[in-house]
Amino acid sequence: MRSPHDDAAVADTLHTILSSVTDLLGFELATISLVQPDGALETVAVAGTSEAQLALMGHRIESSVVESELADAEEWGPLRFMPHDRMRLPAERFVWVPQDVEPTDDPTRWHPLDVLVAPLRDEEGRLRALISVDSPEDRLRPAGEDRKNLERFIDQTRPAVLNLIERSELAAQLRLADAARLVVREASSELSIQSIIDVTQHAITRCFDAFGMWIQTFDEDGDGKGVIHASNGAEIRLSEDIRRIARPAARMMWDAQLVAVIGQDSVRPAVLTPEHENQIFDFMRTIEVTSMLFIPLGAGKECLGNLVLTRHDDARADWSDMEQRVALDIGHDLGRALLNARAFERERRLVDELRELDSYKSRLVATLAHELKNPLTSILGHTEILGASPDLGAAERTSVGAVERGAARMQRLVDDLLTLAHAGDPHTPFTPTPVDLHAAVLEAVDLLRVTVNHKALDVVVEAPEDSIKVLAEPDGVEQILSNLISNATKYTPEGGRVTVRLTPMKRYVRLEVSDTGLGISPRDQEQLFSEFFRSTNPEAVALPGTGLGLAIVQRIVERHRGRIHFTSELGEGTTFTVTLPRA
Repeated sequence: MRSPHDDAAVADTLHTILSSVTDLLGFELATISLVQPDGALETVAVAGTSEAQLALMGHRIESSVVESELADAEEWGPLRFMPHDRMRLPAERFVWVPQDVEPTDDPTRWHPLDVLVAPLRDEEGRLRALISVDSPEDRLRPAGEDRKNLERFIDQTRPAVLNLIERSELAAQLRLADAARLVVREASSELSIQSIIDVTQHAITRCFDAFGMWIQTFDEDGDGKGVIHASNGAEIRLSEDIRRIARPAARMMWDAQLVAVIGQDSVRPAVLTPEHENQIFDFMRTIEVTSMLFIPLGAGKECLGNLVLTRHDDARADWSDMEQRVALDIGHDLGRALLNARAFERERRLVDELRELDSYKSRLVATLAHELKNPLTSILGHTEILGASPDLGAAERTSVGAVERGAARMQRLVDDLLTLAHAGDPHTPFTPTPVDLHAAVLEAVDLLRVTVNHKALDVVVEAPEDSIKVLAEPDGVEQILSNLISNATKYTPEGGRVTVRLTPMKRYVRLEVSDTGLGISPRDQEQLFSEFFRSTNPEAVALPGTGLGLAIVQRIVERHRGRIHFTSELGEGTTFTVTLPRA
């Protein structure tokens, strides 16, 4: 854990204070050790020789060990003197022993293993720092005026050092709080509540020096007890009573914009009855925590849940005013993140439902089409047999021809329905492979050669000499090309022009099919990709079609994560543009 005192300005100030000891009070060595978050005393400033600085900087010792030695030390006002012969632990754990100083038994002289320190305590009596002085220049134990000067120095220095520690810790905590808030705000892009916790829990628990955390989210309908999301995959089992207590408490605290500290030594929050508080204390004992910080989460006027931070150290059971203010800010940020996650979850469910509905529709269409396909095949077969009979008269042949044309039209419709159902079913496996788009275009044009020649159309294919491959399903590419190019030839008058243009880009290939045909009215353009839509243009209606071709193309393009759009002017022609992923 990074020390809250890792600040160059703090170290410089502490070193300046120590320089007064070495320069004015006649000691060759002085150090300041600060109590770290883990309870150890760590030396953060040293005034003395470079050899001593190298040996002592960063030196650590458990504060409990120091407290034990201080209890038996001689009291010199604010100082504590520990003669080398009365220490229980080796003095080397406390001081640096220079190699060139000779030990002595003279009680007035300074022994290399003597320890003289000044414990600096805050208003609550907690040890926060330790000033140590060593190696008096006169090699005598401080007495008389020398000791009084040293005591005055400690009395004057104590508030300055404690204020410096407090400001340093406050600044460090503010930096951590800002970092935690930044992490929480960035978590708004996460799409699930558990992801939000996974992203933010380290920053939040570190900011508040907390043992653990969990979030209880409330159901949207307001009837349920919500869901518990714990950090680090932990399982938090809240009783039904605790969950029922949390919901109204969180709502009342969100309305009042307050957080609550819950612990044996804290004032009972007004939103809790004594019975509720006892139930919570019983629960805290089962999870071995000494205090909790209860934070409502919300956005606007809506309370969405609560965040609970825990501590299990009696020495850190308190939560400062600043921590409570920062916690409320994080409650706002987390509330917005939860609102986003909830909205995404609603959208995901809706998309799943729509996808399932679309899949059901596709399966229904496919089933009906299959059921129609067999009798249609039978009808066409029998009309072919009837048409070949020499005994039919002119009227009968006309009827048979009408039946055959109607059945053929229905068969085209059934085939298009099957294609549409396959392309639109989200459960249909998607297996793309590299497809030579240029070769596929040439093949599609060749299949329409009879129509092209009959209408004397000028069909031009513009493409680079090198092959252009797209990552697609071959059948899908064939459907796209046959529909777009056949539409262009169908709706272009005799002597017109159809242009198919291929343009490779970095990640996609652009396919353009342009014609000089009928064009599409603005009114028809709005519904062009709708299923079974037929143009209102009488010239277009006169031409055969099922109204499914462009709907099929759009489904296939979307299936390939491509895009399709068009431009058209009535009477001047139409251009369809499709982009497909490049292989």
